Amino acid sequence: MRKIKQPIPIVFLLVIIIISGCSTKSEEDAINDAKEAAQQAFRAEEIEIIPNQQLNNFSLYVPDHLVIDEESKSNVILKDGDQTYIVFYNDLETLKSQLNFQSVQRDDALLNESFEDDDKFGYIHVLPDEGDGYEMQVGIGGVKITTYTSKDKMDSDALELMKMARSIGIPADPEEK
Repeated sequence: MRKIKQPIPIVFLLVIIIISGCSTKSEEDAINDAKEAAQQAFRAEEIEIIPNQQLNNFSLYVPDHLVIDEESKSNVILKDGDQTYIVFYNDLETLKSQLNFQSVQRDDALLNESFEDDDKFGYIHVLPDEGDGYEMQVGIGGVKITTYTSKDKMDSDALELMKMARSIGIPADPEEK
């Protein structure tokens, strides 16, 4: 009677598949993906962003998964479960203002990247927080949006934050342009 030796290579192969499947992206990859997502949302003219929330002093696009928790003259707090998004809008600053970008300059930033075109100036800023997460701020001109995010959500949060930032100041009714 022969012994079957095949289970050992099969078990070894399964272990490799499981290990490779469980690996997550590195911090560096997550930050680069977030930068690319923010830049894509900043530059992409084909991404139509229409404000879907008319607030007291401005309108903005709010993704379906977010709810308005609080609102004041120049701030809005949005929530998605435990995650909070703070929107600040200074209507005295133009779309080309660099004031918010200049105010976040820090040596411990993991990412501090700016984007500019003929009409607007934008940026993404990422800092480590005290735990395993990250503080992310995205802005255009007088708009800045801040949240705490994870490595796995960094790119999708960067995309959504930049889309929201781009939408502020756009009339809620496209006919008003």
